[in-house]
Amino acid sequence: MLNTRQPVLRNFWYAALPVAKLDEGPKPFRLLGQDIVLFLDAAGQPAALEDRCCHRTAKLSKGWIRNGHIVCGYHGWEYDGAGKLVNIPQFPFEQAVPDARAKSFHAKTRYGYVWVCLGEPIDDIPDLPYDDDLTFRRIHQFDEPWRCSALRMMENSFDNAHFAFVHKGTFGDIDQPKPEKYELTETHYGFVADTIVPVRNPPQAARITGTSEPWTRRKMRNAWFMPFCRTMDMEYPSGLRHVIFNSATPVDDGSIQLIQILYRNDREEDCSTEELIAWDKAIIEEDRGILESTDPDAIVDMGRKLEMHMPSDRPGMLMRKRLNALLEAHGEHEVPR
Repeated sequence: MLNTRQPVLRNFWYAALPVAKLDEGPKPFRLLGQDIVLFLDAAGQPAALEDRCCHRTAKLSKGWIRNGHIVCGYHGWEYDGAGKLVNIPQFPFEQAVPDARAKSFHAKTRYGYVWVCLGEPIDDIPDLPYDDDLTFRRIHQFDEPWRCSALRMMENSFDNAHFAFVHKGTFGDIDQPKPEKYELTETHYGFVADTIVPVRNPPQAARITGTSEPWTRRKMRNAWFMPFCRTMDMEYPSGLRHVIFNSATPVDDGSIQLIQILYRNDREEDCSTEELIAWDKAIIEEDRGILESTDPDAIVDMGRKLEMHMPSDRPGMLMRKRLNALLEAHGEHEVPR
């Protein structure tokens, strides 16, 4: 499936970038092949416009912000947060500004990030109850481009069979390749996946897991939010909760912006932000090395039988089933390369 050729995918919310970055001025972003510019409007709320001035098509992201309006760096034309042209500095004061605008898109802030929907939202941004729970702290871990497709990243997130091999340098054990099974429960937004997984606990992970034992167990309650978001809620016997949220935001057909937020039910003095980022960075770099070698045209219609499967692929196969049904419900079919 090529994400940019499936119009229905434009009707979901995607995390774009940390809202704090907009304090520096307008920022460019590409979502599903669409170039947009993000900035804070006169009310201090995020705005998203097509990254083109309607005068000579210069990128608005090359401009600056004045009183909550974005000013084109080419000729100074000025637009408000809804994309309406509000000022042409070359016109005399008494001359009316033409009724023109740059195309605008839905934008709002959640969990410290700007979220954008290019079409009309089918569903809301995933609900993360940890964000309102005062026993958890929120840590912004990663915001970086990956050269893989969003579906490849999502199915990998629920693939217990890769632990022993891809993560042999961190928590996996190559001598124990048989994966634990998930109990899958479908929801309106995707599914919930429950399992308990034994993992290696090397010395550098002791403060992450809360134990120095060489092995520990993760009680996992993970969730997939259509199309490309997930949570991985890991609870250790120590009582520590290590909850990861990812948005595999599709930049185009071959790349994503990987956003990762961590929630922990401990304190900074128990395990520092630097330690937590370093541990999770080592793990996702192992994933990245493999995922960037895969074909980004991940097959959704399993009837085409272009990829083989095994029992531990059930979560990824359920994703394909649900995505295929989504396409059909909106009068679409998978568009491959």
